[in-house]
Amino acid sequence: MDDTAPPAASRLALAAREALEEGGLLAANIEAFAPRQAQQALAAEVAGAFHSRGTLIAEAGTGTGKTFAYLVPALLSGMKTIVSTGTRALQDQLYHRDLPRVRDALGVGLKTALLKGRANYLCHHRMHLAKGEPRFHSREMAAQFQRIVAWAGRTRMGDLAEVEGLGEESPLVPMVTSTTDNCLGSDCPFFSECFVVQARQRAQSADLVVVNHHLLLADLALKQEGFGEILPGAQAFVVDEAHQLPDLAAQFFGEALSARPLVELARDAIAECKEVPSALASLQEPARELEQATRGLRSAMDDLPVRGTRQRAAELEAAEAALDALAHALATMQAALEPLESAAPGFEACLFRARDYAARLRRWREPAPAAEGGDPDTPPPADPDERAPPTLPGDVDSVRWYELTARGFRLSRTPLDVSAPLAQHRERSRAAWVFTSATLAIGGRFEHYARKLGLEAPRTLLAPSPFDWPRQALCYLPRGLPEPASREYGAALLDAVRPVLEASGGRAFLLFASHRALREVAALLRAAEAPWPLFVQGEAPRGLLLERFRASGNGVLLGAASFREGVDVAGEALSVVVIDKLPFGAPDDPVFEARLEAIRRAGGNPFRDEQLPQAVIALKQGAGRLIRSEGDRGVLVLCDPRLLGKSYGRVFLDSLPPLPRSREIDDVQAFFGGQCKAPVPAPTGEDLF
Repeated sequence: MDDTAPPAASRLALAAREALEEGGLLAANIEAFAPRQAQQALAAEVAGAFHSRGTLIAEAGTGTGKTFAYLVPALLSGMKTIVSTGTRALQDQLYHRDLPRVRDALGVGLKTALLKGRANYLCHHRMHLAKGEPRFHSREMAAQFQRIVAWAGRTRMGDLAEVEGLGEESPLVPMVTSTTDNCLGSDCPFFSECFVVQARQRAQSADLVVVNHHLLLADLALKQEGFGEILPGAQAFVVDEAHQLPDLAAQFFGEALSARPLVELARDAIAECKEVPSALASLQEPARELEQATRGLRSAMDDLPVRGTRQRAAELEAAEAALDALAHALATMQAALEPLESAAPGFEACLFRARDYAARLRRWREPAPAAEGGDPDTPPPADPDERAPPTLPGDVDSVRWYELTARGFRLSRTPLDVSAPLAQHRERSRAAWVFTSATLAIGGRFEHYARKLGLEAPRTLLAPSPFDWPRQALCYLPRGLPEPASREYGAALLDAVRPVLEASGGRAFLLFASHRALREVAALLRAAEAPWPLFVQGEAPRGLLLERFRASGNGVLLGAASFREGVDVAGEALSVVVIDKLPFGAPDDPVFEARLEAIRRAGGNPFRDEQLPQAVIALKQGAGRLIRSEGDRGVLVLCDPRLLGKSYGRVFLDSLPPLPRSREIDDVQAFFGGQCKAPVPAPTGEDLF
């Protein structure tokens, strides 16, 4: 043995660095690959975490190339690796574009697989039940269903993403896919052809599996998405877009009851009567009652705010009466299904769902005595005879709340702290864990994120963006704006921003803290007959809005919180990002408010410990829409006067990339005139500029 040879960790880190360097394997085999020092440093840290089975939190600024930075050591290590991304769209991009390029460049023959949740795969049984059902609302919907049937005969993977024109929100999707509730498992007559089973088998035998956070968390929370067979064998996990994980984890470690599954239960019970026609007589009325009660509850909640606590819903007598009616309808459905349980596997599954939904509704409604040091809205322990969800953390740390949509509702029980269960799962896995995103640090520090995930003393890395900020960007803070809470703020903001839009010729993204502010400014722009085409969130599907905005060349896009991520417009089409207010959490979010109250009860400072860090991350996400490539140039306009008028403003500014700053519109005009002045030095003391 050669005593001078570097240890295995160093060898993997060295190999990863070399692959990403000038003249390395990626530069030689991937067109337009540009070596970056920050990318190489990140790859080396990932390699170290893999070898030690340790934990790494890494913020990688936009343009670092973090995807290649974790794929290279993952593929070179030969370890069984799970890579989780934020959305299914990113999952597809990673698996179909980035992963093949890196794997081919490295010349490794590792086996890879793409695994999605069961709602992405065609279910032959569900499609069979839907045939001939009078559930198509239009000829177009019926024609699309026939296209799915034709595609089902030739697809190999069964991934509905292959079906052209079938959106994720299409009402056809739940008709042709299964859930953990309605899946018949090995009792299904189409089990041998099941696309979900086949996808799991491919993932089980692969060296690297690409999943999304929903699937990863569903399995960690024992929601039986079918991923449990693979997790125990994984030696390393990479969580990309990791800033999304804490809030998503709270959803998965809680429980909910929403309108759509209730309606689907009623319709599925009737559909199963195809196999047992004599059952129709006993199920028709209970199914009708359940659908009617579900719609009745949504109608009764019309007078409530869009979201609120269980206690707030209890104040409305009509809502309480509608909840009683829903509980009765579920009991009636359960009683009708019990004699049919052994008649067909589908009826057994429907009975299980009816019992489960009734139990969830009961837990959401049951009286909640105030616990010592707890919230009066906290639910009591579950009935010992009723099996409560094993993964919901202690009831004292949960909040019951509702949320309304245009046609539905969601009744949720959400834990306020998921750090303990997440920590338990990590320890049990004995695997390496890498958490990476462009927005994880607050003022260069990671304590806030580490605490939310229950991470103790993890390795951390701040990999800066490679962009030339003094040349590519400018941060403009307009003078003279009133307090954000004032009625005149919208009009004053537009007065301050209009000269910027004139200097840039449109090509701007205006990001608002609320939909009300968005609508107000959109109306003001239209009333003023702004010369730029306007693209307003809510007036067209998101993808179509972005496509039209890019194509316009000089458009102005207006969006709210959900547009802080996923707006990826490189080039001149987007040259200005305007942020109207510091994005502090919405006051109508029951979970957020309950978290603040829990921090207060524990002796912490809600503003310092939760509100400020969350707002900093949200601001970084919005600001990150501006510069997406080395060739981009643009101006970030931060309108909120609290950035300079409040002591906490420095935390926001210190968490942004090192953009030169100005308060003069002349500098903005010069920037777009190609005569950008010398960078403004970082401010000190009270006179920030």
